[in-house]
Amino acid sequence: MDPKLRRMAACLLALLLLLERGMFPASPPPSGPLEKLCQHIDLHQDDFVQTLKEWVAVESDSVQPMPHFRQELVRMMSMAADMLRGLGASVHSMDLGSQQLPDGQSLPIPPVILAELGNDPKKPTVCFYGHLNVQPAQQGEGWFMDPYTLTEVDGKLYGRGSTDNTGPVLAWIHAVSAFRALEQDLPVNIKLILEGTEEVGSVALEELMKKEKDGFFPSMDYIVISDDLWLTRTKPALIYGTGGNCYFMVEVKCRDRDFHSGTFGGILNEPVADLVALFGSLVDSSGHILIPGIYDQVAPLMEEERKLYEAIDLDLEEYQNNSQVEKFFDTKEEVLMHLWQYPSLCIHGIEGTFDEPGIKTVIPGRVIRKFSIRLVPHMNVSVVENQVKQHLADVFSKRNSANRMTISMILGSQLWTANINDTQYVAAGRAIRRVFGIEPDMIRDGSTIPIAKIFQDIIQKSVLMLPLGAVDEGEHSQNEKINRWNYIEGSKLLVAFFEMAELHS
Repeated sequence: MDPKLRRMAACLLALLLLLERGMFPASPPPSGPLEKLCQHIDLHQDDFVQTLKEWVAVESDSVQPMPHFRQELVRMMSMAADMLRGLGASVHSMDLGSQQLPDGQSLPIPPVILAELGNDPKKPTVCFYGHLNVQPAQQGEGWFMDPYTLTEVDGKLYGRGSTDNTGPVLAWIHAVSAFRALEQDLPVNIKLILEGTEEVGSVALEELMKKEKDGFFPSMDYIVISDDLWLTRTKPALIYGTGGNCYFMVEVKCRDRDFHSGTFGGILNEPVADLVALFGSLVDSSGHILIPGIYDQVAPLMEEERKLYEAIDLDLEEYQNNSQVEKFFDTKEEVLMHLWQYPSLCIHGIEGTFDEPGIKTVIPGRVIRKFSIRLVPHMNVSVVENQVKQHLADVFSKRNSANRMTISMILGSQLWTANINDTQYVAAGRAIRRVFGIEPDMIRDGSTIPIAKIFQDIIQKSVLMLPLGAVDEGEHSQNEKINRWNYIEGSKLLVAFFEMAELHS
């Protein structure tokens, strides 16, 4: 197809999506310089999608500790650095050394990219954080396509990392590129921090931030993260809080080798039976956590926040359909309270048992189970850790088992909250109204983004969470996607945010 016709078709598709979503702006569309920038983004959206395709093709999996994936991560960071240099940015690739893994192997930590565009002291400085590593993905695990081949279907761009977080990172870069292409002066100074280990705890990033506190990070007016989702498919949102997370591993061990069930069945304490009893004591069928004292720290819902809940536009039927879950609450407020106001306990997996098709009559000699507790205000990581360990120790002791139990907390991340009246939230709200013509939902999120809390503690600056993706994008899941519409309109939103940041500095 002729390139002009392809661009016209893409614009028509975006228009049809707007009609379907009912999201034509209630206020006049952007005008003046902003209108020209948005037109440029529309005309070059196919180019932007092609760039996303090239970046998604990199298998930047940071979870599986294999040399191949680490090499891919290093390549991914190099591609990002090259693109930023092409926009005229000053780019520093920070070597963080190697990571020692529990199995004894050592793997290189992907470099962190620190980039700067502009240093005008009369302009505010906007700092953006993003990550370019992804969760594991294989086509045989429920993907309808190769997860590392970006595939567009009905305006949906499927591929691992498309929404978490490669797509939003590129949206930021595209916003800057629009100013450069039209030779318009950026209204703000820009700093970018891009890393490659967010999905495994941002290895060594906190140490780098402390080291660069007085080097790269001073004089920042805005810190922005676009690593989350809206609450619905159609309405933009601003996030003012994320949950904390305590991730535990519980091991029950008799010996390192498995047993023949015909030879040893009935004469030993089976580790799996102990593990089942332990986990049956953690949570009831309604999701209520049974660990003594776990709710004692939970903050009451304040009236100001209750009003925010009431204003949120959440269609329960649509939300249930998107989640494909039969059990649901009766009211919007109940859903939001359980997402954001109450802690949740989730069981994630078990190691050491036979989980392949077929029959294998063994008794596992050693099993490990993993679970996490999502924290809400005002819960504390160390307090939760002690409560969990004490509870499981009490339950195990009552079984009088000859096996050995070990409990370890392998991840403890504090929650993060922000003030919605801070200048960056005012600027972002106005940018959303400018591009979309509607007020954003003000929401919290149960997921954990530790870097937000680290920024606030080390840099002593408030953080804005500005998501670009819809609720059904499928981050961390099979068939992850970002809608073309969200990808392109998100780039426009960031252009508008730069202008609003200048006005509200």
